[in-house]
Amino acid sequence: MTDFPEITIGLLLFPNLTQLDLTGPYEVFISAPNAKVHLIWKTRDAVVSNGGMAIVPTETFDTCPPLDIICIPGGPGQIAIMDDEETLDFIRQQSQQARLVTSVCTGSLILGAAGLLQGYKATSHWASLDQLALLGAEPINQRVVRDRNRITGAGVTSGIDFALHVVAEIYGIETAKNIQLGMEYDPEPPFNTGSPRSAPAEQVKQARERLAPFIEKRRAATLKAAAKLTQ
Repeated sequence: MTDFPEITIGLLLFPNLTQLDLTGPYEVFISAPNAKVHLIWKTRDAVVSNGGMAIVPTETFDTCPPLDIICIPGGPGQIAIMDDEETLDFIRQQSQQARLVTSVCTGSLILGAAGLLQGYKATSHWASLDQLALLGAEPINQRVVRDRNRITGAGVTSGIDFALHVVAEIYGIETAKNIQLGMEYDPEPPFNTGSPRSAPAEQVKQARERLAPFIEKRRAATLKAAAKLTQ
């Protein structure tokens, strides 16, 4: 285990993020051999997720070392981040030398707003997947999508699958398998409704109607970010 070179992994924190987008991959990454995992925000003040969980950053934009892997989670707060040039500039800067540029859920829209998915295949939460095309990406309806050094995960719970893919890429499949076993990641969902592909059509319709006002708010932010990319 100690024969692996040190890998520096950074996960972006921001207000109103979905904590599982971050904590799922975090649990995988901290189990990787010789990995240094950082939680990053503008200050070291606690950041509160959309569900009220407070998470304390370990690094700021100014103190963060060069990252081998940068990971951007999603969540409702993603809308504000897409118009936050300080944060987008940090992501762009770190992505220049990063070995892998990654995201979970609507974190891919943040990568897109930073101009980092133009010409790349990517995924996101099913309700916002189509918005990637507005940012120059090719939306792919898969749980984990790899295109060159971009790896993106779909909605929320896919963060664990995504992170195991990343570990397999960096450390090899056996290391990823060992982490999966150690976490006892052996999902047996009680219902077959975790995706629009499997859920009943009426249930998907109701979910889309319920989410519609927020998705339109997100779409407006995506269109604004897309306009900036063409300036």
